[in-house]
Amino acid sequence: MFNGERVREIRKQKNITLKELAEKTGLSIGLLSQIERRIVDPTVGTFWKICTALNIPIHHFFQGIEEEHIVVRKDQRRLMELSDSSVRYHILSPNRLGKIEYLLVEIQPGEMVETELVSHPGEECGFIMQGEMKIILDQQEIYLYEGDSICFPSTTPHRYVNTGSTVALSIWAMVH
Repeated sequence: MFNGERVREIRKQKNITLKELAEKTGLSIGLLSQIERRIVDPTVGTFWKICTALNIPIHHFFQGIEEEHIVVRKDQRRLMELSDSSVRYHILSPNRLGKIEYLLVEIQPGEMVETELVSHPGEECGFIMQGEMKIILDQQEIYLYEGDSICFPSTTPHRYVNTGSTVALSIWAMVH
């Protein structure tokens, strides 16, 4: 589960004030304070803004195995779930400060990763393992089916939607 206290820890380690983080993210000080105190969980879009502003990979905000490994066993994966969404992110990357995040994303039928388009620095590549998805890249809608893949600069505003009647499973690599 998401650990908002990690936001405060990392922010303080980087000597960033709450006001500075608010300016970098475009979020209010009040919302950031509530996230840090675990009163609210961020939306996916808010979460990405915080990660980008702090220049930290997503897995640093989730509780799980803290040891440094190069292998992540199936039963040791960290699970990322945010309260505003039924989308589940299985973190496949080891807990390291690398530039690549590797995720298994599970989206229920009719669900979407974010209601608004999100963008952040880097590049994303995805592979559809099961089901079908609509990827919205700025104004373009791209339909992907089992076995299809896609790569795009993540600075392009984007979001994912499961357009099928079954759970969509996809593997994503995100380079920061």
